[in-house]
Amino acid sequence: MRRFAFLLPCLVLVGAACQRVTDRANTTPMVSAVTTPDAPLRETRWTVFAMGGQPLAPAASPDQVPYLLISDAGTAEGMSGCNRFRGGLKPAETDGQLEFVNLGSTRMACPLMDTEHKFTQALDATRYYHISGDTLRLYTSAERTGTPLVQLVAAKMP
Repeated sequence: MRRFAFLLPCLVLVGAACQRVTDRANTTPMVSAVTTPDAPLRETRWTVFAMGGQPLAPAASPDQVPYLLISDAGTAEGMSGCNRFRGGLKPAETDGQLEFVNLGSTRMACPLMDTEHKFTQALDATRYYHISGDTLRLYTSAERTGTPLVQLVAAKMP
């Protein structure tokens, strides 16, 4: 009887441990779906992080990071890597349409001219956009599929 008296507490402990494991295994973890609201197209500073599907090379200084800012008044301005640009927007006929017009820029010579040319060419070719969370993608086609011309991320306004 003494042998069983010793085994009984052990069996109870093992059974309790098994019960706890079983309880944990049957418990569905609480998962909360957190969605980030889309950043607004206008009055957001959009910083370039990729062009043509390729990550952008780091800028030599923070004031040379290419960015785009579209105002509520319908103007576009920004930095293309070295030179500043400014222009307007063609009135959109459909949702998701975006076309830059009369973009003018300063003409300083800089070491990042390749980045600058690619960015300004992409802005000239842009006809549509798509925003997902804090990411803005610029496209030439209404389908807005495939590799975007430029990908930008919403940044805090300075």
